[in-house]
Amino acid sequence: MNEHLYRQIQSRRGFFKDAAGGIGTIALAQLLQQEGRAAAPAGGILDPLAPRKPHFAPKAKNIIFMFMEGGPSQLDLFDPKPELSKWDGKPLPESLTKNLQLAFIKPTAAVLASRRQFRKHGQSGIEISDYLPHLGTVADDIAVVRTMHTEAFNHHPGQLMLFAGTLQVGRPSMGAWVVYGLGSESRNLPGFVVLSSGAGTSGGESNFSSGFLPSTYGGTMFRGSGDPILYLSNPQGVTRDMQRATLDALGDLNREHQEKTGDREIASRINSYEMAFKMQMAAPELLDFSKESKETLEMYGVDKEPTKPFATNCLLARRLVERGVRCVMMMHASWDDHTNIDKKLKKNCDITDQPAAALIKDLKQRGMLDDTLVVWGGEFGRTPMCEIRNPSEADNAGRDHHPLAFSMWMAGGGIKPGLTLGKTDDLCFHIDEDPVHIHDLQATLLHCLGLEHTKLTYNYMGRNFRLTDVAGNVVTKLLA
Repeated sequence: MNEHLYRQIQSRRGFFKDAAGGIGTIALAQLLQQEGRAAAPAGGILDPLAPRKPHFAPKAKNIIFMFMEGGPSQLDLFDPKPELSKWDGKPLPESLTKNLQLAFIKPTAAVLASRRQFRKHGQSGIEISDYLPHLGTVADDIAVVRTMHTEAFNHHPGQLMLFAGTLQVGRPSMGAWVVYGLGSESRNLPGFVVLSSGAGTSGGESNFSSGFLPSTYGGTMFRGSGDPILYLSNPQGVTRDMQRATLDALGDLNREHQEKTGDREIASRINSYEMAFKMQMAAPELLDFSKESKETLEMYGVDKEPTKPFATNCLLARRLVERGVRCVMMMHASWDDHTNIDKKLKKNCDITDQPAAALIKDLKQRGMLDDTLVVWGGEFGRTPMCEIRNPSEADNAGRDHHPLAFSMWMAGGGIKPGLTLGKTDDLCFHIDEDPVHIHDLQATLLHCLGLEHTKLTYNYMGRNFRLTDVAGNVVTKLLA
């Protein structure tokens, strides 16, 4: 029987009767744990965010996930297909599209060849679109996976698969699993922070929810200016000493109730109150870029448009992991280019390309890239066939959702740099070599963080759950 279940069935009175001598032991253990001389008890009763040992020696300590909501077009960014020009304006053979499920267009839709120019970059020769010139400067630091695939062909299900490993709402997100498994090295900031730019995501909070895990492990949304969290500052007339006294009294009552029930959510509640108190001092300093060099701010593009919002988030991401935050998720929306793909794709690339490349350069020059895992990608890709929603408009063609073969890139934290993994067919329709399912991606990211995905489990409703459900394999070809 584990400690959590034991505490649930024991009454406080019975506990004192049967194990009075254990009180002193618990007090000693808590003092030792606070001094770093003993590990937190199973379940994180003393501090749900206390750092925990991974399953094995990790390559990465932190993860930054740049989520490009909506599905960036792999055909126009990372996977050049010159053969498409032969089919431009024509439908694909029925043998390729039979039984195909698409969100909006019919399988008989005409092919749209990419108008983008690709060239090889760096010593690795990774092929990158002319829409991403800054990313090309860090080609030898990243790995591009061209053969991602998933079951979901609409946005919310696709985002659930990517971040929760299932099409069902209510499961913990990847960031929540990471913090549940490893805790956080930051004592003044949440273990999992979410930054947003653009139009907002279809999945919303389900992309960073704690699900059935204690709420402490869920993502905390930060803003890029003002108070990072609304209402973080005290109301007028409430001093810090007054707030401290209130929290102490509330904490005593919550701990008393926790002793009676063994409810882990009470520990999460106590931690959230204390974290908010600490963040009142730490968060304003986090957002103060005055000590960043002019060169750094210019490299990210913090002080200019259109890069400013995403650049601010990229710089914040570096500052967050620098301060021990375990997981940072940046959501930028939307890449859902059903129309005017050349124009809309360029707009998002102009916003994100320079800051994303700057983040890689900044982490590397500070010696942080080796133990910071960076991921860039969306929930699926786009079709080689075109979608025409407004025939009267010129250059109106876009692309529909395509879950069968799409691209992502990652860097640092145990990932092999300068790698292009996988091969799709001449139309970028199906995968020919080295398929990587979403569950494989999740297993690989957890592996880089020192977590065995089959052992990172949580007992809920009578059985053990995990991020990768009942599937997933570590992609060893991606590992350095």
